[in-house]
Amino acid sequence: MPTPTPSKLKKILIQQGFEVYRTLGDRILLADRVRDNLIMDSGVSAVAAPELAVQLVVRTQAHDFPGESEEKLFDRARRLAHKSMERGYVEVETAVVPIHDPGDRTRTLDIWHEVTFQRGVADLAELYEELRYAMGVEKSAGLHD
Repeated sequence: MPTPTPSKLKKILIQQGFEVYRTLGDRILLADRVRDNLIMDSGVSAVAAPELAVQLVVRTQAHDFPGESEEKLFDRARRLAHKSMERGYVEVETAVVPIHDPGDRTRTLDIWHEVTFQRGVADLAELYEELRYAMGVEKSAGLHD
């Protein structure tokens, strides 16, 4: 079966019971339902091209670890993905993301240090399995990590 377009893949994922947060290019970001009336980006996405894959974003919030270096913050996030790496996920990107005050864009509330991992899949059945797995992964390093 050829790889579905992002639009087609979005429809397929919804039919499979996944809740979509939004589509960004070739990625369909899944939602995490926090309350009945509130959804958030789950940090998990299905990638439609160039090949089917699952992306998983883990992070450390700098506010939780004052004074730690950027590299230590990234390492804390990477530790969350240890079991995922054993499962075949590979690191593909890091990002420093400032979180601005919605009422005052000049004020930074926190800075997230995000690490993105990706794992290619052979077909839609494996995609569904990996998306369900990734949805269950802890994605934010806490003080106990």
